Amino acid sequence: MSVRLINDADIPQWVELRAKLWPHESLLSLDSEGRAALVADPPLIVFVEDECNTIAGFLELGLRSVAEGCTSSPTPYVEGWYVEHDRQRRGIGRALMQAAEAWSRAKGYTELGSDTEVTNTLSQEVHKALGFTEQETLVVFRKDL
Repeated sequence: MSVRLINDADIPQWVELRAKLWPHESLLSLDSEGRAALVADPPLIVFVEDECNTIAGFLELGLRSVAEGCTSSPTPYVEGWYVEHDRQRRGIGRALMQAAEAWSRAKGYTELGSDTEVTNTLSQEVHKALGFTEQETLVVFRKDL
């Protein structure tokens, strides 16, 4: 198992995996948007699990000025975390999270935030198994104007 930062050659596979995690989002030009996100300020930090040039999972880490339940700012925040279904329960998700934690510590951050949908009980269990503590439950609203 090899977890590392994403490189340009990984972007097409990353885009495909993102579409599996967020199938309701448009793929429009995620390839070019993905490249832009990686160099934005602040950048999206993306870790991938690479086995024989095939990406089986990723973790996207952003920096948020406000992260629920966290006291520091900015706070590294897990924006996306995905492992291919047939590769789950092999330690890939844990290795991706450990890479994000190590990167955050090396940059001097003291907290890591994350979230999941209330219906995603597997993600909640995995977060808790990796040492996260639940801070609050949100109900998100939207209104057309």
